[in-house]
Amino acid sequence: MTKLPAVLLVDDDQTTNYLNRLLLEKLNVTDTILVAHDGREALDLLATYCQPLTAQCPRLILLDVNMPGLNGIQFLEAYQQLPLAAQDSIVIVMLTTSLHPRDVQRVQQLNAIAGFVSKPLTAAKIAAILAEHFQAP
Repeated sequence: MTKLPAVLLVDDDQTTNYLNRLLLEKLNVTDTILVAHDGREALDLLATYCQPLTAQCPRLILLDVNMPGLNGIQFLEAYQQLPLAAQDSIVIVMLTTSLHPRDVQRVQQLNAIAGFVSKPLTAAKIAAILAEHFQAP
């Protein structure tokens, strides 16, 4: 399985973050797992680790949609405004239990994510994300 330099989990649910972290550690997907509890915290982490670019700049962001404060869609809107050198190499996958059709349409208009994955995150879902977005040609 491909090993990434860093992964960022963005979810307001501490249990979800805990379980996703355990899964990523078990699968040995990365040595660095960053956790943000809302979009603002995620943007702050990206500013810290990706401006300038460091080894801890996440290559994969697993993003929840519904969060208090800055939600997933608002995060994507702000993310697209960032002058990140690594922005093209960061893959964002939206994790969700359900998504309102209006939200799906807005996310697709932003053209900022690689896809949607339904919760809960599993080893098979991680393997599929890695195979689709991080396999060498």
